[in-house]
Amino acid sequence: MTTTGRVTFVGAGPGAADLITLRGARRIAEADVVIWAPSAVDAECVREHARADAELVDFSRVTPEEITDLYRRAAASRQVVVRLHTGDAATGGGVQEQHDLCVRLGLEVEVVPGVSVVAAAAARIGRELTQTEASSTVLLSPESSERVSEFAALQTTMAATVSGARTGQFVEKLLEGGYSEATPVVVAYKVSQADEVVVHTTVGELESVVKKHKLYRPTLFLVGAAVKAPTRRVSGSATTSVDEPLRAARPSRWSRRAASRIATRVDEPVAARVDEPIPARADEPIPAAVPAPATAPVAEPNPAWTAVEEIQQSVRRPAEEQAPKPKLTVVAAEMPKPPTVNASTSSRKKPVRKPKRSAN
Repeated sequence: MTTTGRVTFVGAGPGAADLITLRGARRIAEADVVIWAPSAVDAECVREHARADAELVDFSRVTPEEITDLYRRAAASRQVVVRLHTGDAATGGGVQEQHDLCVRLGLEVEVVPGVSVVAAAAARIGRELTQTEASSTVLLSPESSERVSEFAALQTTMAATVSGARTGQFVEKLLEGGYSEATPVVVAYKVSQADEVVVHTTVGELESVVKKHKLYRPTLFLVGAAVKAPTRRVSGSATTSVDEPLRAARPSRWSRRAASRIATRVDEPVAARVDEPIPARADEPIPAAVPAPATAPVAEPNPAWTAVEEIQQSVRRPAEEQAPKPKLTVVAAEMPKPPTVNASTSSRKKPVRKPKRSAN
C-alpha cells in the first residue's frame, strides 16, 4: 500500500492475456481495484493477473463521476488502482485527461505502455506497414475520421479505427482522397482474441465485407499497398476468396474457464459487487489433458510466462509469510579410526640356527 494511493494506466495489449507486458502484469497483481472493459480486454487477462480479493469494476457500466469517486477513494484510503486500456495506453482512450485528474487529486500516477492494436494486426498478417516508397504510416482515431480524405491524399499506409456502422462514409472519403477501389485493405477486429476477425479485401469490397461479418463496433482498417496479402501457391482445385477471413485459434481451456467465471460478475450491477471478491482460482479440478501423439514435439516452457507467474507469486504473498530459505549446513562425516598397530622401536634379533644332528 502506498502513502498517497496510486493509479496506473496499463496498456493491456490487443486483448490476449499473454500479450501484456511483464510490468503491466505486475501492476495488475498489485492492484486493489481493477477498472476494465470486458468487451475490449479478454477476461483471461484479468483472471490470470488480478488478486483473488481485488475489486473488479466494469468501465462500460459506470459513469465518469463514479470513476472520479473511485479515484478519490483511492487517495483517501491509499489504495492501488489499475485502469486497463486496449492496446497502448498512449494512443487513445482518454488517458491524458484521466492522468491529469489523478494528479490534481494528489495520487501517484503511472502509465505502462503496451502492444498497440495496429502492431498486433500487422504482426497477424505478417506485413510491415512502412514497407512502401513513402515509408510512413498515418494513424487515425475515431475522433479524426472526418479528415480521412485529407490524409488519404498522402497515398501512404493508413491505420484508421472507424465504427463499422460508418464503413460506407469511410469508403467514400478514401476514394475522394485518391485511393482506388483496388487498394488493399485489411479488416482487423479483436485481434489476438478467440473471436478475432482478420480479413483481406479491397476498398471497393470493404463495405460488403464489414456487413457480411456484422462488424458494427469500432474496427481497425489498414489501407495501402503495404498490407497486400502475399501470393499463395494453391492447387488447381482449390478456391480462394478475397474476403475469406483468416481462422483464429480455438480458445484455450483457461480462456473458456475465465470467460464463464468472470461473465457472472460482469453481468451484475456494479453497486452489488463493489466489495465482493472474485471466486477463488484453485477450487476447481483441472480436467485431464488429452495425451499428445507419440510423434508430437514436446512444448518448451515459455520463459516469459514463467517470469510472469513468479512475479505474481512474489507480489501476492506477504513478505512476512515468505519463510527464509534454510541455510545449507555441511556436516563432515566421521571417518572410521584406523586399527591400532603395536610396533617396537628396538632392532629385530636374528634367529639362532641349531646344528643339524648326524644320521649316526
